[in-house]
Amino acid sequence: MTKIVGIVLIIVAIGLGYMGLTKVSNSGGKVEIVGIELSATDESKKTEGFIFLGLALVSFVGGVSLVRKK
Repeated sequence: MTKIVGIVLIIVAIGLGYMGLTKVSNSGGKVEIVGIELSATDESKKTEGFIFLGLALVSFVGGVSLVRKK
């Protein structure tokens, strides 16, 4: 039973990691107008992405420890 929960946690970690990476990478934009480059970032999206990445790390470590447990 614990191995099944561990595998589910690893799958959830992969999903959370993907969501976190997409949020961090989509949090900024650049526009070039008449040779001047303007950039803007959305700090709340970036923070949310890092929270997802942290949760992914915690669930991955928990899942691996449950799978390896005897």
